[in-house]
This record gives sequence, C-alpha cells and structure tokens, in this order.
Amino acid sequence: MTRIAGGSIVVSLLVLALKAAAWWLSGSAALFSDALESIVNVAAAVMAYGAVWLAAKPADANHPYGHYKVEFFAAVIEGGLIVAAAMAILQHAWEVWLAPQPIDAPALAIGVNLSATVINGVWGVVLSRIARKLRSPSLKADARHLFTDVFTSVTLAVGVALVAVTGIERIDPALAAAAAVAILWSGYLLIRDSVGGLMDEAPGPEVIERIRSLVAQHAAGALEVHDLRTRHAGRMTFLEFHLVVPGEMTVAAAHVICDRIEEGLVAEMAGLRTTIHVEPDGKAKHHGVLVL
Repeated sequence: MTRIAGGSIVVSLLVLALKAAAWWLSGSAALFSDALESIVNVAAAVMAYGAVWLAAKPADANHPYGHYKVEFFAAVIEGGLIVAAAMAILQHAWEVWLAPQPIDAPALAIGVNLSATVINGVWGVVLSRIARKLRSPSLKADARHLFTDVFTSVTLAVGVALVAVTGIERIDPALAAAAAVAILWSGYLLIRDSVGGLMDEAPGPEVIERIRSLVAQHAAGALEVHDLRTRHAGRMTFLEFHLVVPGEMTVAAAHVICDRIEEGLVAEMAGLRTTIHVEPDGKAKHHGVLVL
C-alpha cells in the first residue's frame, strides 16, 4: 500500500505538470480549473501516503485499537481541499466571464491535457482495484477523485474545442464553473463518507448479513447470538457480540466455540477483529442469530 501511495505522488506530479502546460499554452479558464484541481491531487496523494504509512503502524499503549482511522482523517482533509479548489475555480471563472479572453493554441493544449487525462484514468483504475482489495479509505478517496478529474477533464477539453470552433469565448468560463460544481459535489461526497467512518458507521447490510450467516454456521453448541455490533476503522472492521451457551457448559467448551466462530469469520472476511462475550442461557433474549 505504501508503494502504491508513493506511486500516486509521482503520477499526480506528472499530471500537474502536463495540465499546467496545457493552461499556459492556451490561457483557458477551463484548463486553469483542471490544472488547479491537479494541485489538490498532489496534496491528496501526499496525505494518502502519510495516512497509509501511519495506519500500518501496530497498536500501542496510546492506540490499543491501532491507527486505522487516520485514513478517514486524510480523506476528510482531501475533501476539504477539493471544496477549496472548487471555490477558487468559480472565482476565476467569474473573472474570465466578465472579461472573456481568446484561447491560444487550442489543439496543442487539448492534446497535452488529454494525455494527462489518460494517465489519470489508468492510474485511477489501478488505485480503485487495490483500494477494494485492501479496503483502504484513503486510496479509495484518491481513486474517486481521479475518476472525477477524468470526467471533468474530458468535458473541459470538449468545451475548449467548442470555443475554437464557434468563437464564443464565454463557453470557456461557463464550462469551468460547471466543472467546479461537479468537483464541489465530489468533495461533499468524500467528506460525508469519511465522517461516517469517523463516527463508527456500521458497514452495509450485505456485510452484516454475511457476518450473521457465518456466525450461525460456526456456532454449533451455542444457543443464540445477540447484541451484534460492527464498526469500520479504516480497512479494519471491528465486530462484537454476546454468545449464549448452555449454563452447564464449561469455560473450555465455550472457548472452543468462540475460537471456531473467529476462525470461520477470518477465513471469509479479511480485516475483521472479533470480540465475543459469553453468557449462560438465562441471559438469552431470543432474538438476533438463533443457532439451534
């Protein structure tokens, strides 16, 4: 993950250089907005690298549950940077709207910009696949931002081409403003999802149902499971529940059931940490996961 995050820094710097060159060649407000967002990409890649590195540190006395949530903090900051970039783009688009400017060398500028977009798209696919595999919020946020960047870059390149063909210069700042709104929405979604992680939001219903099914499969000898709770912390999922067993069962026998449940869960769901509280049958609530 650290190597992938480091690769994102290199790719984002290359893309920034290409998009800045496209803006410098053309003077386009739309391409300026694209270059400005690429600065956010660089900052986001640096933060993702730091977050991945820190999240990989083992638990210590001050952080007994590990450092996984730092990835959510990085994603929130990235969302804030995206919002700030959108505001700057809107301001620049307004200034150009009031004083329209001709676009220089549109064909060359579009070519340079689209080459950067292809690089972004390919790297976004790589990041997205790795983020899903490793369940990394910071890499997922970086990939989502890249896909948004690809969409806006293509839209803006089409706009610059329209200005060159029609001669209507205000198409340029109008499209820059539209791109800013799309970028703003992307930043909002990123912040919303990351704040959910910081607030210990539970995983989706399909994950909960999978956990319930696995517990039922491997809890033979127990009576029921209730008060099942889950939360995300970066790429880790923490699970806890109460396991009701017959009152006459020995501690050793109950422990064997707990071990079997934990092994079954870990075999099917990577990144899961489980805590089980064992109770006698008098504590049964007759709801949750009924084993028998």
